[in-house]
Amino acid sequence: MKISKLFLTAAFLMGLGTLSSYTLAKDTVDAVDFVEEASASGIAEIETSKLALQKSASVDVKTFAQEMINDHTNANRELASIAAKKKLKVANEAELMNRAKAMILKHRDGESFDEAYANNQVKAHRDTIELFNKASVSADAELASFAVATLPKLEHHLRAAEALQKAHVKK
Repeated sequence: MKISKLFLTAAFLMGLGTLSSYTLAKDTVDAVDFVEEASASGIAEIETSKLALQKSASVDVKTFAQEMINDHTNANRELASIAAKKKLKVANEAELMNRAKAMILKHRDGESFDEAYANNQVKAHRDTIELFNKASVSADAELASFAVATLPKLEHHLRAAEALQKAHVKK
């Protein structure tokens, strides 16, 4: 059991490092990459939040998870509509890194799950805000507008995730 958790953690960190080095190397993000990354991130948020609804016993975690499902479903719908007009492809499943996160969360229950979920949400929203900030200065005016309009909601999510982290992460 410890070996599988170690393996999943290593896989997640390797995937995160690869994605982070690629994304951080650029000051802006092109339309194709933004649509792919933003939609994959949204799917990952929805899937890990569905897991939180099943595994958590905490009312605050479940409330936050439902908000993530609702908001990211709506954002992904809007992004898919924009992408369709531009003939861009949205992600149809979360990428390897996000699946690794979900697998890690699946192996945790109770307080340990809530802690993992809260930590995951803080990291995911910081990364997503960085992506949307880069897209907000995109040459593609429609995607830039979508990014700008979505950023306040993502920042709200980050603050709520940080509050969950304070409530559920053991020091």
